[in-house]
Amino acid sequence: MPVERALLSVFDKTGIVAFAKRLATRKIEILSTGGTAKLLRENGVGVRDVSDFTGWPEMLGGRVKTLHPKVHGGLLFRRKHADDRKQATEHGISSIDLVVVNLYPFEATAAKAGITGEELIEQIDIGGPTMLRSAAKNFESVTVVCDPADFERVAKEIDSLGDTTLETRLELAKKVFATTSRYDGMITMELERLSAARVQVELGTKPALPARVHLALRKQQELRYGENPHQAAALYVPAGHAPEGLAAAKQVQGKELSYNNFVDLEAARSLAAEFQNPAAVIIKHNNPCGTAEQASLRDAYWKALACDPVSAFGGVLAFNREVDAATAEEVAKLFVECIAAPGFAPRAKEIFSAKKNLRLLELPPGGLAPERELQLKRILGGMLVQHPDTGELHDNELRIVTKRVPSQEEMHTMRFAWKVAKHVKSNAIVFAKDGATVGVGAGQMSRVDSVKIAVMKAQVPLAGSVVASDAFFPFPDGVEEAAKAGATAVIQPGGSVRDPEVIAAADRLGLAMVSTGMRHFLH
Repeated sequence: MPVERALLSVFDKTGIVAFAKRLATRKIEILSTGGTAKLLRENGVGVRDVSDFTGWPEMLGGRVKTLHPKVHGGLLFRRKHADDRKQATEHGISSIDLVVVNLYPFEATAAKAGITGEELIEQIDIGGPTMLRSAAKNFESVTVVCDPADFERVAKEIDSLGDTTLETRLELAKKVFATTSRYDGMITMELERLSAARVQVELGTKPALPARVHLALRKQQELRYGENPHQAAALYVPAGHAPEGLAAAKQVQGKELSYNNFVDLEAARSLAAEFQNPAAVIIKHNNPCGTAEQASLRDAYWKALACDPVSAFGGVLAFNREVDAATAEEVAKLFVECIAAPGFAPRAKEIFSAKKNLRLLELPPGGLAPERELQLKRILGGMLVQHPDTGELHDNELRIVTKRVPSQEEMHTMRFAWKVAKHVKSNAIVFAKDGATVGVGAGQMSRVDSVKIAVMKAQVPLAGSVVASDAFFPFPDGVEEAAKAGATAVIQPGGSVRDPEVIAAADRLGLAMVSTGMRHFLH
């Protein structure tokens, strides 16, 4: 049946005037409310107020506009049901064949600093989601649009058919339910956050977690495969919300990405984000095999590569600066799977274009921001949820526990090594020198073995290096192995029952040791 009547009521007015004008050329009656009606009239579009259509005025400061049987009856009555048609006629209900609604910006309001509870509550849309759901439920007869991106498709179909196709209406209805689901989830999560904040005040500084976690995701991208070629995989992003971070990166060149590519890219991106000066990170199997922070990006890459050039082969790289030609020329000498960076200079793109399979990803603005969202990991029958590890070193919390005090240079390098250790799978040991990793031991079942592997992997003498450990040394043997290799200072959380023995070993070996009081396990 042709579209005869449309209801337009939007907060985001992008494209609404042009869309309404196209409807008007088809002699479609347009109903509208408040600011939308005002805008359409100012632009020469004939509009009938919803209050005139229902016979009831907008009430309660705009809280009640469309919550009326004539609106929802017009959306919900089944055109093919004789009894529905009869009741609609008896009660003076006219059909509404097209609904265009988007919602109050609850999420944007919640993100504002200093927002009051009253302001937040007023951004909870009631009429909008209700109309969307009514229209979407009756998609057999009603077209519902919640995204301006769909205006052109709907307008073209109405122009050519007088109505939209059932396929289009079903697709738009699915988008509506995903949008309203996410919207309700955001409201729930924000109220949970406010409750958790109150609990945190009562319990102390440890962040409290919400009682409920809501997820609404849409598939953005099919991936080449999962962890293995026989596993299907895809990238999902928040439904009804523009993607951010790595999920919003623009692929400049290269073949399709796999699940493992994204896992390694995120590991590389998150570590590169730790540094203020030009930094390069090389990831292999989700562990950094080389990291450096230097005066130039090329120098950072050289130093990162020098840590473990064998493991770097086929690795994933991240930079915290635009990749320049000089850096690109060096990187191009190595087989690399993927590179993520805030940008690539034109000449750098030219150099990389010779490697057709190399994937280049340009991070969006904010693409190097630290992770702030809750982290989730699936287990059979449930989901583990935690806050991200955003712990940072503060001078007043560091304790020098040995007789020898570290030099300024040692302390600077220990801070660097500590940042890297946070991103190495536990048990993690990182040797560092001159702003670069020189030995990394990752994922071992005993800490002393991680030390031995880091020493074994080192490509340069470790004399004068420092060592970072993501958790305490349970025995003195790890410190003894580090000193034997040439380390002069150690940074570690402390907290072992054998701390006195470990510290005594450091004193005996002439090491300086700093205790952070903070662990950085990464499982």
